Amino acid sequence: MLYPMCLGVLTVCLYINESNSLKFKRQVLRCLKDRIKANFNVSVSEIAEHALWQRSCLGIACIGKDKPYVNGVLSRVFDLMDTYSRAEVIDTKMELY
Repeated sequence: MLYPMCLGVLTVCLYINESNSLKFKRQVLRCLKDRIKANFNVSVSEIAEHALWQRSCLGIACIGKDKPYVNGVLSRVFDLMDTYSRAEVIDTKMELY
């Protein structure tokens, strides 16, 4: 039996102004990812800009029963990331399937 579902993917590129090393970048990203996972049932992974110490792109995935639910979750994740003081959002893209 098939059930209707929606998959949402949020891609967010960040600029970490204070970063002066990859170690500091990883610390900032770990803190941000932990905060997201503590508040939302989503998957988070760094998907690009691995070697650059002031930039990163995170991929956030969410699955749910309908588009309004998934869109709402990913919008709230973005709001949390946008208010995070240690990283600035420089680009974002949301896709719903």
